[in-house]
Amino acid sequence: MKKPMLVVMAAGMGSRYGGLKQIDPVGPNGEIIIDYSLHDAKKAGFETVVFIIKKEIEKDFKDSIGSRIPQGMTALYAFQNTDDLPEGYSLPEGRIKPWGTAHAVCAARELIDAPFAVINADDYYGPDAFRVIFEYLAEEKQTDKYDFTMVAYELENTLTENGYVSRGVCTTDANDMLTDVTEHTHIEKDDMYGAKFTEDDGATWQPLAPDSLVSMNLWGFTPDFVKEAWEGFPAFLDNALKTNPLKGEYYLPSVVTNLINSDKATVKVLHSGDRWYGVTYKEDKPKVVAALKRLHDIGVYPSSLVK
Repeated sequence: MKKPMLVVMAAGMGSRYGGLKQIDPVGPNGEIIIDYSLHDAKKAGFETVVFIIKKEIEKDFKDSIGSRIPQGMTALYAFQNTDDLPEGYSLPEGRIKPWGTAHAVCAARELIDAPFAVINADDYYGPDAFRVIFEYLAEEKQTDKYDFTMVAYELENTLTENGYVSRGVCTTDANDMLTDVTEHTHIEKDDMYGAKFTEDDGATWQPLAPDSLVSMNLWGFTPDFVKEAWEGFPAFLDNALKTNPLKGEYYLPSVVTNLINSDKATVKVLHSGDRWYGVTYKEDKPKVVAALKRLHDIGVYPSSLVK
């Protein structure tokens, strides 16, 4: 079996945050969030990283991140394009928004040839998360279904004080196997319930338990997932082109849920002792900066990750 790869989704420009937040310094020596992910991934055993980016940010991204790849790690690049569609489909007039996280992974279908972990470029996952997912992906298993995995976090540890977030809320069985992921695109903190979500732009709200397990897009897949996601894309498009042609998104959790429901895949939910950090809004940055400085101070990271 080939050594697991790391796939980094970095095509988003950070629409709510403003600007290219993937290259915004957050560490005490100018580190950016991806510096921590690459350091932790390399330490866990990953040696190949595939960055999925938009073609129009290629120069900025390579100038800022290409020189930050840890020694001994190979970087590859794939481009998520809105017109990368199955035969017989065309881009809806006026569509600018990328097609979502599942489509992003499909953009790297020519490069992914080994088990792989997939992450967001602008999220901090922690060293333990990379360790547990690498160990799971590197383990030889005999199974008659696709054997996938994910690292879950508690919802309350992933919310922001400064607006709303999108999260895949997970349901598991007694054996920590994933049974369902429901994508909620507008979740906010709530004084009474801890968290709440809306599906109708705030007209109505429903509570969410603060200890609900959520996906932060730290998934572990075999290359079979990419094949299944691409083959399932036309069915998504058939619906999206009728109902929401300009903004409909093809999400990783929806593909996972479909494969579970069709009895094609199992997904082991792993738990990490690390806390997740992310900068969804500019106002989130000071909290993340303080948290990362503390991790340097207590020796989780060396004094500097910048070459």
